[in-house]
Amino acid sequence: MTERVVKPVGRGFLFLDSHPVGCAQVVRDMAAEVEQRPAERRTALVIGSSSGYGLATTIAGLARYGIDGIGICFEKAATARRTATAGWYRTAETSALAAQLGRSWTFVNADAFADTTKDEVLDLIASQLGGIDHLVYSVAAPRRTDPRTGETYQSVLKAIGAEHTTKSLAFDDGAPVLQEVGIEVATDDEIAQTVKVMGGEDWARWITALRERDLLKPGFNTVALTYIGSELTGRLYRQGSIGAAKADLEQTALKLAADGVTAMTSVNGAAVTQASSAIPGIGLYVSLLHKVTGLQTPVEQSIALWDQLTGETPLDLDDEGRIRLDRWELNDEVQSAVRTQWESVTPDNIASVADADWFLAEVRRLYGFDVPGVDYDAETEVDVEWPTTA
Repeated sequence: MTERVVKPVGRGFLFLDSHPVGCAQVVRDMAAEVEQRPAERRTALVIGSSSGYGLATTIAGLARYGIDGIGICFEKAATARRTATAGWYRTAETSALAAQLGRSWTFVNADAFADTTKDEVLDLIASQLGGIDHLVYSVAAPRRTDPRTGETYQSVLKAIGAEHTTKSLAFDDGAPVLQEVGIEVATDDEIAQTVKVMGGEDWARWITALRERDLLKPGFNTVALTYIGSELTGRLYRQGSIGAAKADLEQTALKLAADGVTAMTSVNGAAVTQASSAIPGIGLYVSLLHKVTGLQTPVEQSIALWDQLTGETPLDLDDEGRIRLDRWELNDEVQSAVRTQWESVTPDNIASVADADWFLAEVRRLYGFDVPGVDYDAETEVDVEWPTTA
């Protein structure tokens, strides 16, 4: 037993510890958003299942359609000094949810880029599921080692073509602060490395490995989750180094489709995630967006995604064959209103113009803090076991 009081300690939007009970409650709250639908048994592989949209997709598929599956993530266990990562605790609770619903889910804690992980997971699919109907690829990683060359690539958040300055949200002792952040220009090598990490090469390798083992069921489809976002954040995101990787992801979908695989990208709307909160400008933009129109939660969007992937509703595709779950965000009236607020925000009025307190609370929730109903003064067990098959 390793019980202790867990408090939020960190710097900026990064916390060193996570609260096990709070993380578990977040999973239960997400599941409560889902209305169950009767359906024939389906199976799925979710790569990146412990956080952000990957977590939301796992919970929505499990709770709505009773999907059985395997989730892959890369999380750290508790140590003598630190708690486990938030994704560790969320995965444990997601496994408990699967057991409660009578579904079969196995969670593999390993590097999804590694060939050894692919071999392990494909063996599990063969023995436990007999094949998969769906593969959801939701990977946001700082680096990737190519197992076939041994070379390690590093992703960067930089502009392309010219330096860029953006407004950005920060906090000083809990008070919102408006900053100007300069964005460096990425070199050609940095762009290429970012594409290697965040592009579609590994996604395609997963599909190839599954096909070679004859583990794709009839009617199989696959989707990689992506983001386009507003022109206000475009210079750093969609037109930046990460955008080059997202474009490669979309090109990979077209190549897979040309090779006979039903493959698409899903353009999700804005959300507060551990990946997005680290991007300059995104926090301010999301805070303004929430103030203007509110946000569709990742679970709400994931429900819409599963409804389309299972054929419950028609695919909502754009001219480039991408599923669009972000139409609410990129509505002209919404974007016009957000732009007005973006241009009017100053260091003096940021607390009233942006929904900054909400944003900070959402970031803290990513680590299990500020979750209603949790006693943060009570000691809690931090040494939680990795879940066995549910």
